[in-house]
Amino acid sequence: MLIPLTGPSRPPLSGGKPRRLVILLHGLGADGNDLIGLQQYWGRLAPDAEFVSPNAPFPCDMASYGYQWFSVQDRSPATVLAGMRAAAPMLDGFIDEELQKRGFDESDTALVGFSQGTMMALYVGLRRAKPLAGILGYSGRLIAPELLTSELRSRPPVLLVHGTDDPLVPFDSLAHAETALQGAGVPVETLACVGIEHSIDPEGLQRGGFFLREVLSGRPA
Repeated sequence: MLIPLTGPSRPPLSGGKPRRLVILLHGLGADGNDLIGLQQYWGRLAPDAEFVSPNAPFPCDMASYGYQWFSVQDRSPATVLAGMRAAAPMLDGFIDEELQKRGFDESDTALVGFSQGTMMALYVGLRRAKPLAGILGYSGRLIAPELLTSELRSRPPVLLVHGTDDPLVPFDSLAHAETALQGAGVPVETLACVGIEHSIDPEGLQRGGFFLREVLSGRPA
C-alpha cells in the first residue's frame, strides 16, 4: 500500500510564482517541520524556489512521536534495504506529483536529506530516469552501493556533508559514499565538518546553500 506524503511548504522568498522546487527529507523520529525552517536561510540563495518538506510515511517505531522512512530496529543490510525499497515508491510518487502540480521538470528540482532522509534522497534520486538538479545530503550514508552499477539511471550532482564526530552515522560513511558514487560516474563533492556531531553546522549550512544556488540557477558556487 502506497501512503501519500504530506507536510509543510514555504513559498519562494521572492514573492513571485515558484520556478524551482526544493524537497526536504527529514531524519528518523522527526517530521516535515524539522527542516522546513531551512528555507529562511537558503531562500535568499534560491529566491524563486518553493520548499516542501513531507512527513515520512510511517510512525517512528522507536519513539512515541515523529516519523520514519524505514525501521532501524534491525540494522542488517538486507532489512534496511527492504525498508528503503518499500518507502522508495512513495517518495518517487510524491516527487512526480509535486512536479506535475507545478509543471516542473526534474532539472528544476533539488532533493535535500538529513540522516535517514539523505539515505532516501540518494536511493531514489539516483534511480529516477531523468536527473534531478542536485542531491544535497547531511549526516547520511549510501545504502547498498553494490547495486549502483545495475540500478543507477541518472547522475545528478551530489554534495554530501558530514560531521567528523557524528555518533549516530559514522563519519567514514562519507568516504564510502564518495568512493562508490565516483566509481559509478556520479559527480560528487564532500564537506567534512570538524568536531560536529549529528547535526548541520553553519559551514555546512552555507555550503549547502551555495550548492542549491549553483544547481538550481546555473551560477557557480
